Amino acid sequence: MYTASDLRKGLKVQIDGDPYIIIDFEFSKPGKGQALYRTKMRSMISGNQFTQTYRSNDKFDKPDLEERTMQYLYSQDDEFHFMDTSSYEQIFLTREQLGDNINFLKDNMEVQVLFFGGDRPIDISLPIFVDLEVTRADPWVKGDTSGTDTKPVTVETGFQLQVPPFVNEGDKIQIDTRSGDYMTRTKD
Repeated sequence: MYTASDLRKGLKVQIDGDPYIIIDFEFSKPGKGQALYRTKMRSMISGNQFTQTYRSNDKFDKPDLEERTMQYLYSQDDEFHFMDTSSYEQIFLTREQLGDNINFLKDNMEVQVLFFGGDRPIDISLPIFVDLEVTRADPWVKGDTSGTDTKPVTVETGFQLQVPPFVNEGDKIQIDTRSGDYMTRTKD
């Protein structure tokens, strides 16, 4: 069980039976009275955000969360199917649950799927870096004096990003999944 003094950014707590993650946190101690903890929280199930203030004697339960290694198989409409690598059980997550993670999902990629209550998948954790093939890259115009040293490309998942001018169609590039930024060109 957590107390209000344990609250910090990134902590996962359970409120009214649902898991929440603290996005932002602020401590204040007025001249008299109890300390106040202002938090901005996001529901790990619905994605809704809200701001709430707690007093120092408030208590929170630890959510029943478990991560399992699963393999991404395929997508069908707005459902993304995964298979447990140990039990071969299959589950699916929706586009809303995955959010921006779908920009980096590649067939047969292993990810960490977060389960709530033992059997309810709610989120995934991708590897920090993924290698994706560039499927569309406009040629760099020599002498372009626009002042930018990047050009837009599209990778195999449909994600668009800015890369250096030497990256061409068919190249494999490494992308940081936390920010969506180009890191380096990779070899096959």
